[in-house]
Amino acid sequence: MALQTIGSSFMEGYKTKAGKITGITWSEISKKAMVLHKQIAARTKRRPYVRAAYFDKQKIFLELYWHHLYEKQNVRDKARRVKYFACAIELIERSRMEPTVKENPNRHGELLYRFVGTAAGGEVFIVQIKEVKRTGEKWLMSVFPKNV
Repeated sequence: MALQTIGSSFMEGYKTKAGKITGITWSEISKKAMVLHKQIAARTKRRPYVRAAYFDKQKIFLELYWHHLYEKQNVRDKARRVKYFACAIELIERSRMEPTVKENPNRHGELLYRFVGTAAGGEVFIVQIKEVKRTGEKWLMSVFPKNV
């Protein structure tokens, strides 16, 4: 279940065909990410979600990701994270690779799953999904680049 390392090199996770969202400023990157989010949201009348291959096609809800992202004060950090949104969606929908799993140290009723992926350009990123044990609901929490 742990991330695998060989010597000092980091083993790559799921290789996505989707590349990072291009752009320099937060406004242009977030607009492109919101277009993708709106396409996903248009598929349902209720909460936007994607189905995860690893969790046997269970729903992964996306709302929490945007709330978590907008809490960030640093605009550069927001832009750095949202660039991987398209890659994260593909990883969730297609990857069956084993994530690391640990109990949330802040809330004991939650599990945190961390999936490792590689964007089309070769950049390694991490997707974090939260599962509420009581209800079994899963939420996309965060996407961020892996600093090697």
